[in-house]
Amino acid sequence: MSLLEAQLPEGRQWFRLGDAYEVTKKPRGLDVASLPEVPFVPMDAIPSGGAYAPGYTMRPPGEIRSGTYFERGDALIAKITPSFENGKQALVTDLPTHFGFATTEVIPLRPCKEGQDKRLLFFYLLHPDVRHHIAGRMEGATGRQRVPQDVLIELPFPKFKQEEQAAIADSLEMIQCLKAVEMQSIQAANNLKRSAMRTLFTCGLRGETQRETEIGPIPESWNFVTFASVREKLQYGTSVRCTYDVSGHPVLRIPNIEPQRVTADDLKYCTLTGNDAAKYQLEVGDLIFIRTNGVLDRLGSCAVYDGNPAKALFASYLIRARVKQEYVTPHFAAAFFGSEVGTSIVSARAISASDGKFNLNTAAIDSLQLPLPPTLSEQREIVAVLDTIDHKIELHRRKHAVLEALFKALLHKLMTGEISVDELDLAAIAAKQPIGTGGCNSD
Repeated sequence: MSLLEAQLPEGRQWFRLGDAYEVTKKPRGLDVASLPEVPFVPMDAIPSGGAYAPGYTMRPPGEIRSGTYFERGDALIAKITPSFENGKQALVTDLPTHFGFATTEVIPLRPCKEGQDKRLLFFYLLHPDVRHHIAGRMEGATGRQRVPQDVLIELPFPKFKQEEQAAIADSLEMIQCLKAVEMQSIQAANNLKRSAMRTLFTCGLRGETQRETEIGPIPESWNFVTFASVREKLQYGTSVRCTYDVSGHPVLRIPNIEPQRVTADDLKYCTLTGNDAAKYQLEVGDLIFIRTNGVLDRLGSCAVYDGNPAKALFASYLIRARVKQEYVTPHFAAAFFGSEVGTSIVSARAISASDGKFNLNTAAIDSLQLPLPPTLSEQREIVAVLDTIDHKIELHRRKHAVLEALFKALLHKLMTGEISVDELDLAAIAAKQPIGTGGCNSD
């Protein structure tokens, strides 16, 4: 049941958001020109996902041709599609002046009566049912629809006592802080991996002397080969029609290819059988390249098939490469092509298409340069180092996902009165993970 259709417990009731909040208006007679600079918040500086503070730049008043007036403490709600649907909103917790201007595509809200915790409004507007309700009432031409101010003002809002509002907001804020810590950890681990790849592919495991090549410095003892010299076969995938009906063989597509690994999420299936299926069936250790994409950095993304999902085939927008494993381990090749240097090599061979996409063909993949440690054991050691960092990244991603699910469930149950904030053991939740300073305002 939708949140807005929920029957609230006895003693709890719905009321209009406009009974407690109003749209902030620029005061008459405000002398903006007397100030040397004023904060300005563009749309791309408004966060999504629950972070509070928007970014801003200080601009001379004369450079602000148009904008929405707001004040310190306001909630800024993106009103245009797709920014609204993507959850773009901010809570202006800090500002060098008491007011500023933002993009004209936001609606600023502030309390119009005492005892309202603005954080509760901020979190309430993140609820998927609330977003869906508002999005269904957007007006305007397709692709440029906007949220009318009246839709926000008339939005049903559950009524809580002042002390309840603060307690609920505290609990939801704590989970958002924990999420921010996990996101910071993911970013730090990704930075560590990029740095490790840069070092490993230029200096090796033991910091040996280097020699210059077409792609930059590599360790002196390493070989420098073309991909064609270390692969057995290259093959385009099947163009057979696929559906979500679970039958026949799973077919890997572009969404299933992540750097160095295959994800079994969002699988489609086909009904090929016999030799037709055998022609495209992947073997453990096969490399899978993305051969067409609208994003250049995704072009050539390379994953290693590890047998999951079982008996998988691969689609036509992918290329399967089978390497000579006496010379190169598949995971080493995938790691290199996922590095900054490897990605730049692939991008340099991209062919621009008239539809705005970029393409690779088998000849381009064959021409890719690949630096190789002379022994398979050294290749595996390098892969093991990167796998350790990947494991850390995945651990933090899973924690972030759990916290996101917890936030959504808790928000719904608190808003509907299914549970009360007094029933929560917040200390137990917090004890499982430390909260970093400043984490609440990170995305």
